[in-house]
Amino acid sequence: AVVRLRVLRLVGHGAIVGGRSGVTWGRRAAENGQMTDQRTPDRPWMMRTYSGHSTAKASNELYRTNLAKGQTGLSIAFDLPTQTGYDSDDPMARGEVGKVGVPVSHIGHMETLLDQIPVGDMNTSMTINAVAAWMLGLYTANAERQGVESKQLRGTTQNDIVKEYLSRGTYIYPPLPSRRLIVDMFAFCQEWIPHWNPMNVCSYHLQEAGATPVQEIAYSLATAIDVLDAVKESGQVPEDRMVNVVASISFFVNAGIRFVEETCKMRAFTQMWDRICLERYGITEPKARRFRYGVQVNSLGLTEAQPENNVQRIVLEALGVTLSKDARARSLQLPAWNEALGLPRPWDQQWALRIQQVLAFETDLLEYDDIFAGSHVIEAKTNELIDGAQAELDEVLALGGAFEAIEELKGRLVRSHAERMRKIESGDLTVVGVNKFTETAPSPLDGDDNILKVDPAVADAAIAELAEWRASRDNDAVKRSLDELRRVARSNENIMPASIDLAHAGGTTGEWAAVLREEFGEYRAPTGVAAAAGAGGGSDGLRSVAERVRGLAGGPARFLVAKPGLDGHSNGAEQIAVAARDAGFEVIYQGIRLTPEQIAAVGRDEDVDIVGLSILSGSHLELVPEVVRLLRAEGVDAPVIAGGIIPEDDRPRLIEAGVAAVYTPKDFEIVKIMGELVDLVEAHRRP
Repeated sequence: AVVRLRVLRLVGHGAIVGGRSGVTWGRRAAENGQMTDQRTPDRPWMMRTYSGHSTAKASNELYRTNLAKGQTGLSIAFDLPTQTGYDSDDPMARGEVGKVGVPVSHIGHMETLLDQIPVGDMNTSMTINAVAAWMLGLYTANAERQGVESKQLRGTTQNDIVKEYLSRGTYIYPPLPSRRLIVDMFAFCQEWIPHWNPMNVCSYHLQEAGATPVQEIAYSLATAIDVLDAVKESGQVPEDRMVNVVASISFFVNAGIRFVEETCKMRAFTQMWDRICLERYGITEPKARRFRYGVQVNSLGLTEAQPENNVQRIVLEALGVTLSKDARARSLQLPAWNEALGLPRPWDQQWALRIQQVLAFETDLLEYDDIFAGSHVIEAKTNELIDGAQAELDEVLALGGAFEAIEELKGRLVRSHAERMRKIESGDLTVVGVNKFTETAPSPLDGDDNILKVDPAVADAAIAELAEWRASRDNDAVKRSLDELRRVARSNENIMPASIDLAHAGGTTGEWAAVLREEFGEYRAPTGVAAAAGAGGGSDGLRSVAERVRGLAGGPARFLVAKPGLDGHSNGAEQIAVAARDAGFEVIYQGIRLTPEQIAAVGRDEDVDIVGLSILSGSHLELVPEVVRLLRAEGVDAPVIAGGIIPEDDRPRLIEAGVAAVYTPKDFEIVKIMGELVDLVEAHRRP
């Protein structure tokens, strides 16, 4: 056979490397030793890294570096104040500025963030939900200033508020006003930003919160149905354009370590969505019924213990969403190996990107049709998942849909997660390096510099910059735009034009969100803890702890579990609260996003015996000592424990601040933790 090479060069000991950009190239066939033509590979998925930190300028430098390394799309991570509708100078932003993403308050930040990046050509994903309409307004206004028409823009806003209520916690407004904002974005994009995906239905965080594959499929599809029905009922989109609305919805999916089951899950998702589009919405065009999804592989399974094992976990999880051509991801972003330890460095993100590139460009994965076609094993498991997910979906729809069933769904997720944790603790679910094969040699990846640490001065600089921005803008124009936003919020008009106008005027994230807070109110989501009590039948260990608690002098201990700051990842706090209830504690848990002052007041009013603080956002050094100080000022001398993603070298500083014990993800033995809490209570109560 003729060997066609576009590029031919010698490497090392004479190895031949051929470029394969749309052409066939030779390889040695194993069966007969003859050179045969290799199949032309399919186009790879879009490759992203989820990133952003410190400032818009620092994040822009990171984006341009990653794009130069072969990344093909942007995935913007915003900091928690931005995600929850606060400016960097708001008291609620204390300790959180620039920690888990980039702060973006105004159009100047957006312009800096995207400097030298061609927004008319770029495909940008923004992980933003409660303030998604505002962030799309900023993105659009910035493009207009660059001379780029909105109809040229391509990208996605996550904008799935249901999963924020259920798992991630960056919601602001109640369900119905939140759904109204999502509907407005769909209607606006159909007219003015037709290549934009207004919503990325996100099952990713459902799996992080403990969802089974069946729950992940069902709850995501229920959310999509709820939103599409609302768009149709709004009257903002003509009936003949609903096909475009359905085609514009996308999904963001998790991929766990059970990659065979994950492959079947994606095939089930694909088949069920096709059927829903055809039967519920009458979409006859096959292309419009495609299940278009992006992926970040699982972070729940990344471990602090032996974190080097996370590399192979990430590789195997990527297979679950790339092996099957008929259900392959359209975009993929991989976490870094050290995300259970803290924020990844640029080198760590490069490693994650290189994993994708090796999979796409070195293997033969993209050269074949679906390799599972006709497999009775894959088809049987896929059908099993479809049957289970359809039954679960029918239940959710019977409850009134995803937006109406939030409390029920939250309880189910917390219970599922509790069952998973019990399996890990009992050894029924193996986690290598955690509950099995724990012996290890010293790792060269250890060290104080193996994560990115945000300079505390970033917050002060952001506050000063905001003051300068407000002083230099036309504040009369901002007031007029805010008044118009308020008028529109009170009406049935679309929120997007007023949001874009405010962006051009120089308004801020906090100002936009504050107007809607005043008009729509704020929401506190259910915790799901009560519904999960006794999950997995409890355990003999917890029952033994409960006997100790019942025998305490002075009666059962009162345990305050609290989440200070803006961190909404409540899974750990919920599991501690569930286990503590099963262990006989009287648990006070009021959910996420409490100020240090509120926590201290609850500790005082509830006369608690022990306080547990959970923080995963990196703000522990700012917030935990402040909570301890305020508790003591209120006369509460109960021991305080802290849990979360806390680097080892931060532990002594927390102990010096008055913390009695520190727990991190490697501390998975719930029974042991509960026993140690009883020890602390006994010591505290001892005369």
